[in-house]
This record gives sequence, C-alpha cells and structure tokens, in this order.
Amino acid sequence: MASSFKTVLNDDVVTTRTLLHELIPITGSIISGTYADQNIKNFSHGRFQSVYDYPYLSSSANHIFDISVGYSPKSALSSSTSVDNNKKIQIYNQMAQTLVGHDINGKILEFDQDGDILTGGTKLKEAIFISFSRLLSKDEIKKGLLTLLVGDSIYSAHQTTSKSISDYGAINEYRVNSPAGEYGLLYTSSVNINSTNPIGLIYYQAGIIVLTASVFEGSAGQFSYAAGNSLSVNQTLTGSSTQSTCDALRRRMMNMQINNTVELNSTIYFCRANHNEFNYSANPTYLSGSKIRVKNSTIDNPVTYVTSIGLYSADNELLAVAKLSEPLKKDPTNELILRIRLDF
Repeated sequence: MASSFKTVLNDDVVTTRTLLHELIPITGSIISGTYADQNIKNFSHGRFQSVYDYPYLSSSANHIFDISVGYSPKSALSSSTSVDNNKKIQIYNQMAQTLVGHDINGKILEFDQDGDILTGGTKLKEAIFISFSRLLSKDEIKKGLLTLLVGDSIYSAHQTTSKSISDYGAINEYRVNSPAGEYGLLYTSSVNINSTNPIGLIYYQAGIIVLTASVFEGSAGQFSYAAGNSLSVNQTLTGSSTQSTCDALRRRMMNMQINNTVELNSTIYFCRANHNEFNYSANPTYLSGSKIRVKNSTIDNPVTYVTSIGLYSADNELLAVAKLSEPLKKDPTNELILRIRLDF
C-alpha cells in the first residue's frame, strides 16, 4: 500500500502577520458614577487605584485600568511637606525609567513633552498615569484612535465637555526612542497640531497614558475635587493623598475610547496531493479480504476520502491535526491542494 506521508518543502510554507482590532468604549458612568465607586479598588500601599467595569468584588468584574499620579524629584512640588510625597516621586520614577529610560550617567530621564529627549525641551514634571489592563489593550493600542473627554467639573450625565484629548495624526507621526516601544503625542485639538504644545504621551505597546496634570484644570484654573471644594491641580497633588487625587481625576473623565490590537502570526502549509498520490488509505478497514472495499470491480480506480491531515516533525512525532469540514474524494483523476493555517 502507498505511503501516507509526504515531506513539506520550503516552497509549501508561508508565514503571515495579521492585525486584528477591537473598539473599546469606556463610559464616564463606569469610571465614576454608576456603581458609586464600588468598582474602584484601593490598596493599602496607596500608590494607585484600579478601575473595574463592575463592582470589583463580583466574579463578573473585569479590570479596566489603573490610575496614579506622580511628579519628578526636580518638580517644584516635591517638597517634604506634600502628602504622600515619597510615593508620588517613586511612581514618577518607576514610570519614567520604564517608559523613558536612563541617560548616559544612569540617571532617570524625565518625560519629554514633544518626545525629542536628546535636545532637552519642556519636561512633563507633574503627571497622571493611566495604565490599561492587558484584557483591554491586548498586544498594543491602535495609533490615532484614542479619545478621552475631560469635563469641566465632577462627572454628570449632562455636563459639557471641556477638553477632548486624542493622539491626532499618530498613525504617521509617532516616536520610537522609548525602551517600551512606540509612543505618540497627545493634543487637546486636531487643528494645526504641529504648532500646539502636546499635553501628554501614549505608549502603545505598554498601554499607558501619561498626561500633564495641568490638563485637568477647568476654564477658571480650578480643579473640582468634590461639590463645593475647588482647588488648583497643584494644591490637589500636594495637599491630598494619592488615592484622593485619583478620585478627583476619575470624576472629571467623561468618556474614553481606544482600539486595541491583537497580532496574529500564522504559518500556512500547502499540502499538495498529486494525481498519483494518496489514492490508497492507510486505514486497516480500507481492505476486506485483501480487496479494496470501495471498488466494485478490479478495473475501477482506487478511491479514498480525505478527512484529516497530520503534520509531523522530522522525528515522526505528530505535532498538529487539521480536520476537514467534509470528506474530499481523491482518486487518480484529480489533485488536491489543502491549505492548513496555524495561528500563534
């Protein structure tokens, strides 16, 4: 009986890369409103808080993002009298060394407003950090489609929008000088962005947004922490704990939207059965009394029905099995090319 094995040649193998995207809308009612902060998890270390799409004690809750604040040791706010001063400096340093890196002397670099680190320029010394969970961001955030609406005051269903923040033009204009991968610049307007000062950065592979704290100030330069309580952003950063500051920031977010990306790498095998191949089955039931079951007479062509294909290693170990949706008839009068795709 003919062999049921055939070597797959290099010309029969093709590799492909596919990017799949999913729109992720996050409403302000989830961030602050619907669950009266029952979906907000605070920790004893007091360095950040986590936001869920449902009360976090529920088994149905999904982690959406973490939010924290920090400032550079070189910031004017880094005085010993600030509440949670050391924690806020530690958060800034941790984020900066991961996303920006170190200089030639091993010192942690600060976040740069326009991403041109080598030429100096304006630094983002006081920052808000929003770190998306892998559940949402997947392999990376898609460039040019981030939208964050920041309200004039504490979230309400009918409030007007003060600022719309987005990575305008990032599809064609982004930076690659970060140890964490590619990142884009955030603006509050799509009009003539080249002459507008960026107000933050978004790191696509890391899934992290870095915003300058001043973007949360209202039109009057005040920052509403709670009803009847208006302070400047700097006063909130220095006079409140990290947890309280994160509460105030969340309650200013109206809506947020990202598109995530899943990178699908595939190997495609073209399994070719020529007219003179695989016309006999290796299945023991193919024969009965040394005769082929599917032949009515001795002059009939041999016939097989292909139902599955196995991929074997060089050591003859079965690595993968592909199942056909229906059996395919194979005899000396036809040829088959079966396309097998392995995704990883």
